[in-house]
Parts: sequence; structure tokens; C-alpha cells
Amino acid sequence: MSDPIFHALSFEAVCELLSVPAPTLILFHRNPDGDAVGSAFALKRMLTAMGSAARCVAPDEVPHRLRFLSDGQESVLPESIPPSFEQARTVSVDVASPSQLGSLGERFSNRVDLMIDHHRNGTPFADHYILPDAAATGEILFSLARRFRETGKLPADLRVDSLLYAAISSDTGCFRFSNATEKTYRAAADLIANGIDAAEINHLLFESCSLEQIRAEGVAISNLGFAAGGRIGYVTFPYALKVSLGVSDEHLDTLIDIPRSIEGVRIAFSVRQPTAEGVFRVSVRSACDYDVSALCATFGGGGHKRAAGCTLEADSMDAAVKRLIDAINPDEIP
Repeated sequence: MSDPIFHALSFEAVCELLSVPAPTLILFHRNPDGDAVGSAFALKRMLTAMGSAARCVAPDEVPHRLRFLSDGQESVLPESIPPSFEQARTVSVDVASPSQLGSLGERFSNRVDLMIDHHRNGTPFADHYILPDAAATGEILFSLARRFRETGKLPADLRVDSLLYAAISSDTGCFRFSNATEKTYRAAADLIANGIDAAEINHLLFESCSLEQIRAEGVAISNLGFAAGGRIGYVTFPYALKVSLGVSDEHLDTLIDIPRSIEGVRIAFSVRQPTAEGVFRVSVRSACDYDVSALCATFGGGGHKRAAGCTLEADSMDAAVKRLIDAINPDEIP
């Protein structure tokens, strides 16, 4: 049996598809970030306004720090899907590859009608609209919302604008990352001109955190390590430490910022162990032209040139760190 053929769709084709009223499930990736959550719930609100019942679904719950984006939907887990959505149209947002759907992958492997994404490296699993030059999936949704408003299909909605701004701001690190382009800033400016509270959104995204997160970061500093003469910096967080502190995975999302902020570090990564098993989740950031998405692709992951992630198996935390360092050619680090 031959592999299915998926087609790259035009902007106009995506607009036409989403304009047709139909119950819609909106899928986003495991370990959801601000772009995934903001984009998914912005699309949900847009479709609802255009006559489609819609529901957001993910393999993991929305982290506590991002719950302000979930628009009152109490759960995004698949068991919360009402029976009326069993035969619904399915759209994925910010999902680059089937593996990112986690536990949803098997259930929806052949049911996705449209994927909307901005990752350069990925594996299309449905007819798709992918813009690698977009800083965030939220930037793509912004263009769709603008077109629907221009054609009179979508009324102005400050909540949609706030969700789109949150998605864009999240994936650009509050517009500090190199993926933010002139188009990104213009989209943000238009959303601010519409009346959103950008300062409050950015505060909730980047300045408000739980005590558990602060404790995790404080302890993790003692687990800093360096390689390649200090050009590689990393932090580790083993499962035993997670248990002793009583923190969950969502409190560990910002660990990567610790080595990334250290002077002289060009490539930073965090390695955390979600369970007692030898499976490790890795986040990698680059402060130079080194392509960390290519690095993560060697372990079955991916992402962007300067921000990527993967999951790898190893006998120990030290072994996981060694695999990563050995995969980085220090001669390629500027």
C-alpha cells in the first residue's frame, strides 16, 4: 500500500475550507506552549463566530501558567470530546510532525483534514498550509483573521486579537528572538492598535510564575555544566529531583533559560527526566548560526534553526548529556 499524498494548500484554499461551517476539532501538540494554545483557541473562537462548533484537543492539559488563554474550556484531553464531535472536521495547529501529537497520533492519524504550521523541519501528515518564514503559527492565524474580517465573515473580537498576540509574543520570546521579522512586528502593532492589553499579556507570559517554578530553577542552577570551552552550556533535572521538590513537568519549561543567559554560551540545552524510565526530554537553543533543529533531527526531533527539541533514550542522565555533546561538532560553533 502506497503512502498517502498530502498537498500544500494556498492561502485562498485554506480560507475557503475554514469558511464552510462544520463541527471542528482543533488539535495542538503535546507539552503545549503559548503559540500552540493561543493559536488553537484563537481559531476556535474564529470558527465559532463563523458558525462552526469547535473544540480544542491536545494529548496534555494546558499548563497552569497558560490557562488564561484557554478561554474557559476546562479540559483539552481527548476524553473530554463530546460525542457530537466524533465525525468532526479536524484541523491541527502548530504541529510539525505526527509524533508531536503524542497519544492523539493513533486516534487521528488519518483524520486530519488540514494542518497549519510554521516549522521549517517537519513531516506533513495532512493537506497543509506551512509558512516557515512566519515567526509563529499565531502569525498565520492573524493573516486568516484579517482576511475573514475584510470579507465580512468574521466580526471584530478583542479576545481573538489577544490570543493571537499571545501566540506571537510567546514564540518570539516577547519579540527578542531572531525569528521576529518586520511582518511580525506589523502584525503585533495592528493587534495593539485594535486595543489589546499587550503589557498584561506579556506579564502573564514572561513575568508571572509559580513558587514551584522558582524553586525548580533555583535548584537547577547547581546542575549547570559546560563543554567546548564554555560555548556549550546545559542544565539537567533528573526525575529524583523532580520528586523531591514536588514539581511537575510544567514547572520545568523555563530551565533552558538558565544556560542560555550565561555570557559566552552559544548553544544551550536542558535535559529533564519526566519519569523514572530512561527517557529524557531535551530543549536546545542557539545564540549563533548553528542549526539546532538539525541536531535534534538526529534524535527524531526538530523545530527551528535556533530553537528545537527532541526526546532521547539513555541509561542515565550523564549518558544522555554525553550523547548530545558528542553530536555537536565544536568546530561548527562560531
